[in-house]
Order: sequence, then C-alpha cells, then structure tokens
Amino acid sequence: MDSERYDVLVIGGGIHGVGVAQAAAARGHSVLVLERDRLAAGTSSRSSKLVHGGLRYLATWQFPLVRTSLREREILLRIAPRIVKRVPFFIPVYPTSRYGSLRLHAGLGLYSLLAGRGEQSRFSRLDPDEFGDLDGLRTDSLRAVFRYLDAQTDDIELTQAVMRSAKQLGAELRCPTRFLEARREGDHYRVTFEDGDRGTEQCIARVVVNAAGPWITQVLDRCHPVTKTHAIDLVQGAHLILPQRMNRGVFYVESIDDHRPVFVMPWYENTLLGTTETKFDGDPSQVSALPEECDYLLRTYRHYFPDHVDEPISSFAGLRVLPRSTKSANARPRETILIRDSKRDPRLVTIAGGKLTAYRATAQDVLDVLRPSLPDTTTIADTATLAI
Repeated sequence: MDSERYDVLVIGGGIHGVGVAQAAAARGHSVLVLERDRLAAGTSSRSSKLVHGGLRYLATWQFPLVRTSLREREILLRIAPRIVKRVPFFIPVYPTSRYGSLRLHAGLGLYSLLAGRGEQSRFSRLDPDEFGDLDGLRTDSLRAVFRYLDAQTDDIELTQAVMRSAKQLGAELRCPTRFLEARREGDHYRVTFEDGDRGTEQCIARVVVNAAGPWITQVLDRCHPVTKTHAIDLVQGAHLILPQRMNRGVFYVESIDDHRPVFVMPWYENTLLGTTETKFDGDPSQVSALPEECDYLLRTYRHYFPDHVDEPISSFAGLRVLPRSTKSANARPRETILIRDSKRDPRLVTIAGGKLTAYRATAQDVLDVLRPSLPDTTTIADTATLAI
C-alpha cells in the first residue's frame, strides 16, 4: 500500500507542536501530528499558566525575547479571550528585596515601553492605605507595592484549542501514536510510527518538526542520518496547588532562600504556587515535585502570607529545555533554539526550549526556516487574527 504523503509531519502534541501544525495548515500545507499520549501531556500541562512578557528577563538583557512575548501576549488576548485573561500582578518591596523601588520603577517603565505604552501596559504604585487589602500579604516593613498587568491561561485548554483550529484548517492528529523512526530519502523523510489500533505504519513527509519537548534528544536518536545537536540541560520547575484562593491577582515575590522569583497565583478556586529550578537527570515521564522543592515554595509562601497555613492539595513539575551552561538556570537565556539537519536544504527542525507565550511566533519561525523545502501554497488563514 502506498504511504500517505504530507508536507509537514510534527512529532509532539504540546503547545509548540500544535502551534506548528496550525501555522503550517494556515499556510495551505498538508500536516500530520503524532502524539504518543495525549495533547499537552508533558510540559505544556505543567507550566506556571502565565502568558507574559517575562519581566525578570529584563535583568539579563533579553530585550528581544520580552518584546516578542509582549506582542504575542496581546495577540493571544485578542484571538483567545475565553482562554487567556488579563490579570493584575503585584510586586511587594521589603528591605531585604533584591530590587528596590527605584529599580523596579525603571524596570516596569521599560516593560511598559516594550509593550507599546497602551492603556493596559501602564503600571502604578499602590497607596500604603491599600496594603491591608492584599490577600493577607505581610505588611510589617513593607516599603512599596507595584501593580501592573500581564495574563494567565489554562495551558491544557489553550493547547487543545490550537489543535482544534489546526484540524479545522485541514491538519490531522494521530493520538496515541508512538514515533519509531524517521529516515531521510532524498527530498523527504520516510516516517515509521505505531498506532495501537492499526499497528506499524509509514508515511512520507517533505519536512519533519521535532516538537517533543524534553524528549527531543530521544526523537533525534531515531532520525537518520544523525543530526548534530546542541548540548542541553533539563531543568524542572515544581508547583504546588493550595486550597486558599488569591482574590486580588498574582503576587510576584522573591524566595527567602535565594531571591528567585516565585509566583503566588489564583487558579480556579485554589492557589497555584511556583516555581523552582532544579537540574533533572532521568526519564522525563517520571518528573515530579521533590520534597525539598515543596519545602522551598512553602517557606516562601508562608513568609509572605503568614495567615495562610493550609497544606498543599497536590503538586506537579514540568521540564524546561535550556542550553547547557555553567550558569544557574535562572541566568540562562530563554530564547528558543531551532536545530536543523541542513542549512541549505532543511528537512528536519528540532524545537529546543521556548515559552508558552511565544508558541505562535516560534511556529512562524520554524516554517520560515523550512520554507525552501516546502512547496508553494496559497495561505488560507493568518494565525495572528484567527480566533481560537
């Protein structure tokens, strides 16, 4: 039987995989997505649920990343208003805070400027009379509180919505399906995969996109010829869900141990607390919040909200893909790395890293890299305006 043929085959049904599928289908390409478990089964369901520019990345001079993320935040607020909501963020300043009021004012001013200085990008400094109405935030020695706006989402729901959009544009999804091998044959890849109902199958793809998140190395090991890759680290971020809900918005505080940022966020009827940065070695499917990470988060939470003594309901951890470095995870760049099998004739692109907020922009970058290897088509939709 002749193998099915596709312009684009995507391995991985997380936010970046479905984003590429939607973007490719919107450009008029035939697309197949292979997902071994379920949509958003990995990192895309274990994020901090934030759609934001990354205020803290200004401290490490990652201005292009922040600018792109802020632009994408506004696009998502327009095209997915049911899933992505604008939320107030509060940053308290204490004598022990790493950044004082002047530096925070300057940073928020730059953040506002990169966002376009619209009405929704403005920030303010709360009057001290308002300190007592901040969900029980510790007020002794509190010097200032800044308020600005970013956004929050349900990452699973967003991933599912983008895949639905891709399917409406003609993309296909095979799930659960296990990727077995991709072997280059001239101007295409022959891809072998295993469907539980249909057994082992093959298809032909002009290009392959490896969007397997923390499993990208395992996928590359099954692609032939072997692609030279970047050295990466997997860094896990733990989160706790607590029963008492934050009503005012998201609190952006510093860990009392190492000054890392910790978010205390409303999450449906509960509170979501995160995150950590712990190097991970092992099977990505077995990642979980470590006891020391839970203690780390709870110490910070109870320091800033001393009246909140409830125990966690549950915990989870996701994995970030970061370039290998001797620097701490907090100091490493968060730019997405696109690894291609050939500069002249790219047929396989691997997405390493990336932010939930910028998934749509990353998808456009992937397709731009692969454009020389794809047929000319007629664009049928613009993902920047397509409602999801």
